[in-house]
Amino acid sequence: AVLTAMALGIFMLEAQLPSIVPIPGIKLGLANIITLTTMLILGRREAGAVLLMRILLGAAFAGSPATLIYSAAGGLLAYACMCALTLFIPEKRLWVTSALSALAHNAGQLLACALIVQTPGVLAYAPALAVSGIITGVFTGVAAMYLVRDVRKMKLYARLAPLTILPKRI
Repeated sequence: AVLTAMALGIFMLEAQLPSIVPIPGIKLGLANIITLTTMLILGRREAGAVLLMRILLGAAFAGSPATLIYSAAGGLLAYACMCALTLFIPEKRLWVTSALSALAHNAGQLLACALIVQTPGVLAYAPALAVSGIITGVFTGVAAMYLVRDVRKMKLYARLAPLTILPKRI
């Protein structure tokens, strides 16, 4: 629940930011930092639950049925990509997994859009979305790598902390 709230909060905050470029669909995807971190710390099922709840709640709070369709198509394809890639790409290369998953996300959204508007013309956005997906995917992947590292350090510290604060018996 806490991770879903974090991802939703980041998603909602990002939705309020103005677009950096005048191309529809390009954004940082910062909520994916939480999804990647959840996958590596807690597992695939938990990451899927966080992603699914963020998509549903994000569409309910800040979107429309179309938002739900595009987010679900992109998010589920990116999730499948993350699940597969984390099996083969080492954690120290999480930025690669993130960039490739961002490309999958863009592909899912473009395919959903092409099906909805029933024209392949929307696929003309593919090159711009691919470039932005790689850039933002690398950024979110690097951020997730640092977050995973720090969460693991805190978990280790949490195990040791009770031992260090016990009063000494005299």
